[in-house]
Amino acid sequence: MTNNRSGRGKSRRNTATATPVQGKQHHKTIQAKKEKELEQSRVGAGNRMLRAGTESKSGNMDNSDRKMRGDERKSRHFSKGERSNDRRNQEASNRSRSNAERSDLPVQKNDEAVIDIIGMNHDGEGVGRVEGFTLFVPGALPGEKVRVKVLKTKKQYGYAKLLDIAQSSPDRIAAPCAIYDQCGGCQIQHMSYEAQLGWKRQHVVDVLERIGKLSVTTESSERTAEVLADSADGNANSMPRVPRVQGVVVHPTLGMSEPWRYRNKAQVPIGVTEGGLVGGFYARGSHRIVDMNTCLIQDERNDEVVARVKEIGRMLGISAYNEETGRGLLRHVVVKTAFRTGEMMLVLVTNGRDIPHVDAWIGSIREHIPHVASICQNVNTKRTNVIFGDETRVLWGRDVIYDYIGNVQFAISARSFYQVNPVQTEVLYGKTVEYAGLTGKETVIDAYCGIGTISLFLAQHADQVYGVEIVKEAIDDARSNALLNEMRNVKFEVGASEDVIPAWKEQGITADVIVVDPPRKGCDPRLLDTILEMKPERVVYVSCNPSTLARDLRILEDGGYSTVEVQPVDMFPHTVHVESVALLVRKD
Repeated sequence: MTNNRSGRGKSRRNTATATPVQGKQHHKTIQAKKEKELEQSRVGAGNRMLRAGTESKSGNMDNSDRKMRGDERKSRHFSKGERSNDRRNQEASNRSRSNAERSDLPVQKNDEAVIDIIGMNHDGEGVGRVEGFTLFVPGALPGEKVRVKVLKTKKQYGYAKLLDIAQSSPDRIAAPCAIYDQCGGCQIQHMSYEAQLGWKRQHVVDVLERIGKLSVTTESSERTAEVLADSADGNANSMPRVPRVQGVVVHPTLGMSEPWRYRNKAQVPIGVTEGGLVGGFYARGSHRIVDMNTCLIQDERNDEVVARVKEIGRMLGISAYNEETGRGLLRHVVVKTAFRTGEMMLVLVTNGRDIPHVDAWIGSIREHIPHVASICQNVNTKRTNVIFGDETRVLWGRDVIYDYIGNVQFAISARSFYQVNPVQTEVLYGKTVEYAGLTGKETVIDAYCGIGTISLFLAQHADQVYGVEIVKEAIDDARSNALLNEMRNVKFEVGASEDVIPAWKEQGITADVIVVDPPRKGCDPRLLDTILEMKPERVVYVSCNPSTLARDLRILEDGGYSTVEVQPVDMFPHTVHVESVALLVRKD
């Protein structure tokens, strides 16, 4: 999920050779989100140009400067509208100047060049250079020599389209998905799985060194085993504190033996064509829905349910939601599959409560897909791209389905957050428990606890676990899951971790271990301050974003902790995303 795009490719300092070739035409635009990458730099450049008097048509910079100073003195007398118009004129002038400044780049839009790919950024794009100027090339792999066409240039970097591969990487494979080039859900299917795992580890190493300013060692470490073994022999409160002397160990990425069909949840947007209802994915850079019958990273049963819903909808004449007009009924089809129990839930997200022929629809689904244990409707009438609305009701069956992670059972409702890769979730949580080093005597705090998945794993090995989460519905689910598993040594509370944990401390609750599993933006700064004030012996950081992990580890290191090791886990094969678990211990 945050987009930390600043500085991408900057750690690759080698200069590749390149041969520019004049191109013909530009026929592809860059997605709007990528245009924001150097927004701050553009604003800064614009301010410098503004001070230089870029609105002057004469080009006389001295006169322009004097005019600017006079204008600034008068600016307090401008009307709001005049200031707005003046800003727009200045911004337009800045853009013109910016375009003029880029004319001296080694390549221009529509040029062609042959370049060496020297690395891959965190979006999975190949990184190459023309006379030191960086180009990002989707689809290119490190070690390849490729011919590209420049699509867009910025002041410090540009984007290019892959035209030909002159020298292929040994890691390149044919992507098995027929719609891989159109979809965008997977970014690196064209890379062998072994190479994907290696790249993900290296990505973690790079950000730990560049952002976290941490020293990463290539040697294996026995320090973690020593720390955990010592904890088994004595009081957890007297845990030895191990200073980092060899650097942080980053282990090889833990991958899957079968890295396909791993997702237990499908969320499919519904649209309409001349042939009726379609459902699949948004074409790259658009909101045009492309019909899809199968997805190689989805469980086959999810594909089956989605196909059946589309078929029934066409037969019954159900209309699809049109986001431009706000009309039409069916917006999304959401399917959840419990891998351990085989139970399935279907959620129809509709633009209104009334579903024509609802009994016929339910009857057909039950007849053809017997594993469906729950059919729900979620009503979302808002003009938004958010999938779910506020109202959910059961059309048939239960309001939850049940699944297991390890030996812990979970009830999953229509809107519950539940990890989409249950196989790797068990690996991730197992590593979290290992790093916590629990002996049955410890008090553990689980910040960002969600529906209690990690908390309940920890509660099996700790004396007491406290979980905190800001979303009330998640805490309700967490409490239900604790009761479901008859775990009475875990307590959940609604609120922000940085508010609740200090209140617990005032009540005399202290933690031997604090576990954090924040969203992609990382930990709230106040939570990091709270951790440093509470001074637990160990901190276990579960991360879905290596960049914010590195940032937060630096803060904790500066506050008296030592990062012992980091374990990357591949939760999302064939995508650029990587989860990590880090162990930190208090320094002497």
